[in-house]
Amino acid sequence: MMPVLLTALGVGGATVIGAFFGFIFKNLSHKFSDIVLSFAAGVMLAAAIIGLILPALEGGDAVNFVVVIAGIFAGAVFLNLLDKFVPHLHKIAGIGEEKHTAETERIDKILLFVMAIAIHNLPEGIAAGVGMGGEDIAGGITVAGGIALQNIPEGMVIIGPMLAAGMSKGRTFICALMTGVVEVIGTFIGYFAVNISAALLPFALAFAGGTMLYVISDEMIPETHAHGSERGATFALLIGFCVMLVTDFFLG
Repeated sequence: MMPVLLTALGVGGATVIGAFFGFIFKNLSHKFSDIVLSFAAGVMLAAAIIGLILPALEGGDAVNFVVVIAGIFAGAVFLNLLDKFVPHLHKIAGIGEEKHTAETERIDKILLFVMAIAIHNLPEGIAAGVGMGGEDIAGGITVAGGIALQNIPEGMVIIGPMLAAGMSKGRTFICALMTGVVEVIGTFIGYFAVNISAALLPFALAFAGGTMLYVISDEMIPETHAHGSERGATFALLIGFCVMLVTDFFLG
């Protein structure tokens, strides 16, 4: 139980660490943000494949293979439906916009922003918990590490829009903290779900992997390629992917 607790705190705490950096470096360039986020995307890509999808396929038959494929698409469809009700983070945050709205609109925007981050963080926490619920602890650590690393730049970029909207530093930090708490809750949900029924493990691992692949392809890569840093972002993704390959090799 202690490894799961530490995983939950690590995954959720990474957002808070990122928020601290966000307070220190308020005006990060798009290029720097894109490079860091692309590196995190590469880490998450490797974590999804090595720590979730491949373990779901181990020791299975043709039926298990179909279950894993179904789980991947189920995870992607789940987040796709989620995005229809909760807009993308960068659209809600108004990142890059210089115009300021009226006070009431600012408050509404902040509430939507925090809610969107929390909802999007829940599947990531579940993915970390599912990874730790399997027999491959090294793979679970890989997944949790990938998600935690991705949460640091996310925590950095959410601070600026909230401060620009007129929110105090204290309330901004509390909002960032709450988004991390949601991820902690998600970690325990994922862990206990797969431990209640071991038969759910292959589907749950694949589902979590599908959600991560969806986030990488639908949100992270497009965001990092939208500001003229495509080449650097691509190589940063490859570096992140290879770093996780090396890490998994030594952990395994």
